[in-house]
Amino acid sequence: MTDAATAHRPLRAAIIGTGAIAHAHAQALADLAPRITLAAVVDVDADRAAAFAERFGAVAVYPDAAALLAAEPLDLVHICTPPQTHVPLAIAALRAGVPALIEKPTALSLAEMDELVAVSRETGVPALTVFQHRFGGAARRLQALAAEGALGRPLVATCETLWHRTPDYFDLPWRGRWQIEGGGPTMGHGIHQFDLLLAVLGPWARLTAFAARQSLPTDTEDVSMALVEFENGALATVVNSIVSPRETSRLRFDFEYATVEVEHLYGYTDADWTFTPAHGHEHLAERWTQDPAEPISSHTSQLAAIVDALEIGAAPGVDADDARRTLELAAATYASAFRGVPVRAGEIAGDDPFLRSMDGGAVPWAPIKPALETTR
Repeated sequence: MTDAATAHRPLRAAIIGTGAIAHAHAQALADLAPRITLAAVVDVDADRAAAFAERFGAVAVYPDAAALLAAEPLDLVHICTPPQTHVPLAIAALRAGVPALIEKPTALSLAEMDELVAVSRETGVPALTVFQHRFGGAARRLQALAAEGALGRPLVATCETLWHRTPDYFDLPWRGRWQIEGGGPTMGHGIHQFDLLLAVLGPWARLTAFAARQSLPTDTEDVSMALVEFENGALATVVNSIVSPRETSRLRFDFEYATVEVEHLYGYTDADWTFTPAHGHEHLAERWTQDPAEPISSHTSQLAAIVDALEIGAAPGVDADDARRTLELAAATYASAFRGVPVRAGEIAGDDPFLRSMDGGAVPWAPIKPALETTR
């Protein structure tokens, strides 16, 4: 496992899965060279892996994760495969002593997430999730001001991921299927936005939600909405949609002394944020500076924070325990929507079906299985 000694040499990373999202990871590694280098890649498609390795300068190509982990001394492995493979691959990396950086969703269920948390604690090796919106300059500044109490109590928030996907988006066989992707926009699209919501507002206490399949050819929802109460008393609305032609991603936080807002699409800069102090608190604007040098929200900004931590032997973010809290909000959204009742934090436990799958076996639009014939 990486320790402070690695500060004297470049960190070595590998990428498992060379599909579309892997390009963002490879570019982030390139942006941070020579502090970290792409040593190897893995893909079941040998030709695609070879082309990817050539493009991004990886020296070695492996057919599977086992071969990679047996052969390469690594400081970080990026898991960029379809969602149902995330946890098994991450556990293999942790047991080999290599921190794993996992694309969202980290796991397909809370039970699977709990397994990952347990292995990370057992091995002492970090399991990290890509939640890059936490790592832009403005978001980090907001988190610091909120934690300090400089903005007063958080009162109201809105979190909207309003995106648009066409039917052919679901041509890939793993998209839109509960058992492979874990869910619809609640799991695969809006999770970045409401992860930042949680990072700013802290633990949630209970929620009431709705979900629907409005128009797209998917087994999962294409829209969900939740009303969330936080432990600190703040109230928030969370909307996740892939049926919205004018695409936008919005977050608004109303504190006692200021409103802080961001509107972007897939990643923000400081210029996408607005800070409005309440009357009598105009001095707070001086603390909300917009520095063009501040990092944007990106894979590079999160990876830079991870590299910083690994170089000094500190714990990088976002770890498995933290990511579980975000995944629990998704599970509770489904549980509340499909059962038609509020759900409290920590309530999905024991033998609750929503612990083991996001659909909980209760999707209202699921095909009705024919009754078994009986014989006399």
